[in-house]
Amino acid sequence: MPDVIVAEMDVWHSRAAVPTRRVALGADTLPLDPPPGFGGLLLAAVVAFYGANLPDADRAALADLAGRLERGERVAQPWLRYRRQYDRVGLTTTTHRLMRTPSGDIVVLLDRFARREPQLLAALYRAGRVPEPARRSLFTLLGSAMRWRSGDAPDEVDLADLLAYLTGQAPRAATFEVPVDPRGWALDVLGLDDYDGDARSLQRRFRRELRRAHPDHGGASSDAGSRIAALTAARRILLSPGAAGRGG
Repeated sequence: MPDVIVAEMDVWHSRAAVPTRRVALGADTLPLDPPPGFGGLLLAAVVAFYGANLPDADRAALADLAGRLERGERVAQPWLRYRRQYDRVGLTTTTHRLMRTPSGDIVVLLDRFARREPQLLAALYRAGRVPEPARRSLFTLLGSAMRWRSGDAPDEVDLADLLAYLTGQAPRAATFEVPVDPRGWALDVLGLDDYDGDARSLQRRFRRELRRAHPDHGGASSDAGSRIAALTAARRILLSPGAAGRGG
């Protein structure tokens, strides 16, 4: 049984080498009922993830923009050095998704390598299109998302922890079956022969496999959520105390 997309959003933005910075909204499926819905959770996940460790000046600018959009005001351009564009000529796209795995887990699929500013702006602009009174409650959730803090390395954020933060629930392990030898299973999932305790090397492997799993980088969208959930669980197992160098 394949994974199911429960929310999805395309963000169109300038390519990295283009000096003129633009951002535009693309197609989306963002259910908001009952509030905040899977759509609201996806928008909040985008804001929390790409806003983690953002410079204070940019964070203040985003809060200002969010307030204006919540009140339904017209906003001058640009913001965070990006100008909003209403067509997609000359732009490339990044897709964000919430997936439900066959076991019922909800997994966030965000491109960890995308430029953060256009993702943040697009999430706020899209929220600004939601009619009242749902818009006010959605921006309350996004405000909470903007206050979320990750660790020192944004590209090592545990998206399961992020989703737990947004829903107010304690993180839970994925419900797929892990064999009797969890360490051996984790090594196999990450494509490792062994793990000697080098956490930095493990994180590099984890990020590489995440990139391969993401549909924007060639991964199969039918099982991307399950694959990312397995990678996250495998990393947790190997980073747990005593996992390094332990035999099967």
